[in-house]
Amino acid sequence: MKRYLFAVLMTGSLFGHVSGQTTVQLAPIEKPVQISKHIYGHFAEHLGRCVYDGFYVGEDNAVIPHTNGIRNDVIDALKELQIPNLRWPGGCFADTYHWKDGIGPKANRPAIVNNWWGGVTEDNSFGTHDFLDMCELLGTEPYLAGNVGSGEVQELADWVQYVNFEGKSPMSDLRRENGRDKPWNVKFWGVGNEAWGCGGNMTAEYYTDIYRKYATFMADWTNTGGLYRIASGANSADYHWTETLMKQLPKHLVKGIALHHYAVIDWKQKGPSITYSDEQYFQTMKSAWFMNELVEKHSAIMDKYDPKKEVALVVDEWGGWYEVEPNTNPGFLYQQNTMRDAMIAGLTLNIFNNHADRIKMANLAQTINVLQAVILTKEDKMLKTPTFHVLEMYKVHQDAELIPLHIKSANYVLNGEAIPAVSASASLDKNGRTHISLVNIDPKVAQEVTIDLAQQRKLHGARLLTSANLRDFNDFDAANRIAPTSFKAVKLDNQQMKVKLPPFAVVVLALD
Repeated sequence: MKRYLFAVLMTGSLFGHVSGQTTVQLAPIEKPVQISKHIYGHFAEHLGRCVYDGFYVGEDNAVIPHTNGIRNDVIDALKELQIPNLRWPGGCFADTYHWKDGIGPKANRPAIVNNWWGGVTEDNSFGTHDFLDMCELLGTEPYLAGNVGSGEVQELADWVQYVNFEGKSPMSDLRRENGRDKPWNVKFWGVGNEAWGCGGNMTAEYYTDIYRKYATFMADWTNTGGLYRIASGANSADYHWTETLMKQLPKHLVKGIALHHYAVIDWKQKGPSITYSDEQYFQTMKSAWFMNELVEKHSAIMDKYDPKKEVALVVDEWGGWYEVEPNTNPGFLYQQNTMRDAMIAGLTLNIFNNHADRIKMANLAQTINVLQAVILTKEDKMLKTPTFHVLEMYKVHQDAELIPLHIKSANYVLNGEAIPAVSASASLDKNGRTHISLVNIDPKVAQEVTIDLAQQRKLHGARLLTSANLRDFNDFDAANRIAPTSFKAVKLDNQQMKVKLPPFAVVVLALD
């Protein structure tokens, strides 16, 4: 199968109120890049109703169908997404969490006060065994975030031995006493979280030394277990943090550098999740687009010290962040999920796909009932959000070969400001099928995409996610108000394809 490069140029206009035309040209790819499936990872923090009353409803629950306390409907939904990894237990919570409090008989586990998120008391009934066994149910790889802020080196080293060591040792013997003979062999480990903030308010220079110490005692001389150690990385545009870590961390001790960025309007006035104004929508999209600049600038710094791209950029927290829903606990970060969130998801995943040479892992915040969740629950009810549907549509890109894009997009303009209206990414899967994902974030103006296929191709299928109103969302009385549909506004004429992309829409095309 011949490999191709997509070059995308946008000019002109088409039907009705259309501001741009996209021309796609194909050329051979010189250096193949795989879009790692781990870009499509998720995040489960002990925050609000994500773990308790989200994933976990307890082994004694007689109302909600479950497997060892984990909701069966959640298991089925996340299997549909084919989630590749799940990050736990935080987040800020990770640097207050002591893993030994969450093992052994549940009646004997000490309680913990979640100071970061609502001041609630948790009974530690969901701990290491519960999480790792749940990951096995989901068919996903666990990503454990270690306690560096309030923990000790020995504590993290013991956790690695507890979950990964197969031979005889104090920690593996303890694991067996608690009912698990074989180790889970956890590969992904975060060495602290947001060390610049809730993880200790450290400087980059101080954290670098702390990281080296912790990372050293997590493995042996040659990292026999193959741990994928991830350093606590920058807060958005803190390029000094990335520069310091890349300059001072030996490559044999680090596999990934994290980056956190949320699509937020203003941290002091984040705005509502549903009744947002046109201006607030624009500013959210502007913040989401900023991810592209962040990735490019952090990657450029990493390239100086790591031209072979041996250290990954890991965007293990991203998504939209608004004010909580009225009459809910402000510390629980529960927000609704509208078509605005679908736009954030499609746009951001296109950015990640297009930078798959450096980004090898990412985690949407968060999985259930918190921030830009893919699932919401209410008692025995569960629904899939618009964000869920974007991730389900985009799963075709997981582990596929990147088809690079060059895009000159028409602008989405409001009040004298302009940002690109269209984003796109494309890949070639192992069966030789090409998938192209297109997003139009303009809430009022449709776009046209004209694709010069360079040879005769067959349209295998096309799917669309949009709604009647930008502010539509799925709720428990109308769980399927927003869902993917087949897409017909595609025309093939010899070697050219034209796509009429509606306002605030996500489209995924499949070509043979």
